[in-house]
Amino acid sequence: MGKTIPRCLEQLDICKSIVGLATGAGAIYLLYKAIRASIKCQPPLCSNSPICIAREFPVPGERALPHKDALEGEPKGLAIERERHGRDSGEIRRLLNSLECKQDEYAKSMVLHSITRCVYLLEAEASACTTDDIGLVAEMLGDNDSSVKIQALNALKAFSGIRKFRLKIQEHSIKVLELISTIWDTELHVAGLRLLNNLPLPDYVHPQLRRVMPALLEIMQSDYILAQVQALRLLSYLAQKNDLLYDIFNCQVHANFLNLFQTSQPGSLLFEVLVFAERLSEGRNASHYGAVKWHYNEQSLHEALFGDESRLADRLLSLVIHPEEEVQIQACKVIVSLQCPQDLASRPSACHPSHSYFKSGQ
Repeated sequence: MGKTIPRCLEQLDICKSIVGLATGAGAIYLLYKAIRASIKCQPPLCSNSPICIAREFPVPGERALPHKDALEGEPKGLAIERERHGRDSGEIRRLLNSLECKQDEYAKSMVLHSITRCVYLLEAEASACTTDDIGLVAEMLGDNDSSVKIQALNALKAFSGIRKFRLKIQEHSIKVLELISTIWDTELHVAGLRLLNNLPLPDYVHPQLRRVMPALLEIMQSDYILAQVQALRLLSYLAQKNDLLYDIFNCQVHANFLNLFQTSQPGSLLFEVLVFAERLSEGRNASHYGAVKWHYNEQSLHEALFGDESRLADRLLSLVIHPEEEVQIQACKVIVSLQCPQDLASRPSACHPSHSYFKSGQ
């Protein structure tokens, strides 16, 4: 077992010469060729195959070499093990270099997927990346293939967990909003919304947010729970922005919008939609918003929730006895916010039953 690879190859050559004269030499020769090819094969720097973080790297930044060419005393092992011991495996850099090569859509998608995994698992190496690397990943948002876009969004989401990259990633938030609002792909919606929910959105994005607000409401009313939950989280955040509240309220919703508050909905979705309703109620009751006489269209979100014909009260009362405690508590919070204006809620005497949102008898 202590023989070197070249020595083994020499012996295989001798064996080939011998067995070439023996019966069945053709089959043995083919076996010899297969073994020789597998030993000598080395992956190219720009490969179409996804790169594994569990591969051994004798020297950071270089492809694996035969043992006799490895540096003396250089530790070998899994990339993640090298990270744990403070050594740079060079895997993320290798992947980023591979991303710059001309590859097909599948290869780019797999490389981006591997980058995402590496960012989460190899924290120190990910932190050593540069804003240029972030820009390279963000360039993939303009790819024609949806799977590449999705994997690029996932990679940016992973990088957004590193504080120093957030401002750079913010620069691409308008592009992300454009993708969400123009491509009807539930996986893309989830990936894009998760990224946006992990970023503090700057004020200069607000004009674009107003344009995509109808799309966000449409995703919220879709039948894909993961996308609905992410859209609701973003909308709940935006509902706290004074200059966006009316745009949210005046968006048109489906006639069955209040079905989102049915007890048959998953608890995770009910909780998020109740948080959204609470934020909207608080914004509506705020003095600066109430100082303006707003006009809403008949099919607007405002009318569905707070209009004279709304049946929201009935839905909320049924959710108070929901089996999941967090849904119960959040339903009660919405009821309190509807009955008590936000600026008076701290004073118990300010909540008068005669001014309750709920009709008498409810």
